[in-house]
Formats: sequence, C-alpha cells, structure tokens
Amino acid sequence: MAKSANTAKSDSERAPASGRRGIQSIEVGFRILDVIRKAGRPTPLKEIADACDLTVPNVHYYLVSFQKVGLVQQQADTGHYGLGPYALRLGLAALEQFDVFSSARPIMEEVAAITGHTVFLGVWGNKGPTIVYRVEGARSRPLLELRVGSVLPLLSSALGRNFLAHLPQASTRELLEIEMEGPSSDRYEAEAAHRYTPEDVEAIREEVRKHHISRCRHALLPHFTSLSAPVFDMLGSMTAGITLMGPVGAIDDDLASDTAQLLLEKARAISRLAGWTDSAER
Repeated sequence: MAKSANTAKSDSERAPASGRRGIQSIEVGFRILDVIRKAGRPTPLKEIADACDLTVPNVHYYLVSFQKVGLVQQQADTGHYGLGPYALRLGLAALEQFDVFSSARPIMEEVAAITGHTVFLGVWGNKGPTIVYRVEGARSRPLLELRVGSVLPLLSSALGRNFLAHLPQASTRELLEIEMEGPSSDRYEAEAAHRYTPEDVEAIREEVRKHHISRCRHALLPHFTSLSAPVFDMLGSMTAGITLMGPVGAIDDDLASDTAQLLLEKARAISRLAGWTDSAER
C-alpha cells in the first residue's frame, strides 16, 4: 500500500515521539557544527564524522551546504574544516541582541519564589557594583537601604566580592584602595566595624573562585546574609551577578547548601543564554 502524503516523510523530517515538531536534519547539522566549535581548531572530516557517529559521506553533504552559506570553511592546504565568516557574524549579532536583564528576570522570579527571599541583579557600573533589578520573595523583609540604583561596597557585599574575584584587578583597583583606606560614610553600619587587610582581600578572592559563589554575613547590613553567583558572557567575562539576601538563620548560606547550589545553577543558566560554557562543557 502506498504511503499517504503525511506518512511519506523522510526520517530526517519526522517529528520526535514527544515534544514539539522539529526537523531532524537541522538538528544533525548543528551537531556537526557543535563538534567543530568544541574542537577549537580546523578538524579533519573523519574526526567530525566519528564524533557525530555519522558516516563520512553523510557529514560531507552537510559540510558542502554549510560552506555555501559561510557557516563552515575548508582549509586549502589540509582540507580540514573550521567555522566560517557567517558563523562569526551570527555570534556577534547574538552578543549585540543579548539582554541580561530580560534573560535574568524570569529566573530571578523563580529563585525568589523557591526561597521566599529577596533577589537582586547587579552589574558593574561607573561607581562599582550597582543594583539594577530586584525581586521580592514571600518571606522578604523590607530592605529600604538596598533599592534599584544602590551602589554596593566591593568588600562587604556578596555582589561586590564576586566582581572582586572575577573582574581584572585593574577594573577594581581604585574602588578597592578607597575601601581599604577606611569607610567613607556610615551608610552601612556593619561595614564600618571592619578594616580589610591585603591578606583579607586575597582570601576573599580565593574563596569565591574556589566555590564559584560569594557570601557575606553581618557586613552589608546587620543580621543579614547574602549569597551571590556570577553571570558570564560567551568570552567568560563576568557581566552581572544575582544575589539572594535575607536574615541570618532564615537562609542556609553554607556555600555547599542546596540554596547556594540553586543560585549557582540559575546564574549559570543565564550565562548559557549569553553563550557561556564552563570547562566541563567545552
């Protein structure tokens, strides 16, 4: 019996058993492109085929089409394949269109709903770590001192410590020197009680880099604790941080706690939207 028009599709065009309809050949093509991306160098055809678990002729058909549109280019001397000029233009366009605020907002709302506490989005502004968005949880206590536009200290805020650990030292040096000379105001009562040494600064950097998340207790505000996780771009540079804050004892701020791991994973989810991959995914 002849197949109907609806059932005569090739395997590459059939919808998956579950989920939304897709075109399998496109997904296979992007598997090939991802192998080339992860290789980080022009790659032989057979190596690409082996990595994709496809035949060499099948992969070659895809590469010919990708070459025609500029997604892939072949080296004249070795015959190896690398990403082409259109792939570069796509990447640059994605960078220009990525908006950390729009990407972070629903994820921050999820964190606030799960934990019940306040979540901040902060970026590095002209004067240092700056809050640009805030979501309240069901258990949040009013934090009138910390509103959108507030500039936080580098050493005595979890957000600031994240930038301290991840930004180039040239970017943070001026603010760091000012804070180490002594507090310039009594705006944050708890901050004024501590003077940081160079050894303190290096210890902060090491702890954040080790755990990939920062913590600050009783420093920014008395009786409050905060955890902050970095958001990276596709080049691995920290562009923002999401910070969870609440009363000491109400939040489990152990760096290995479920709360800390939740915040870290959600920050990584935002980073992945910007094209970032950690070392385990390269």
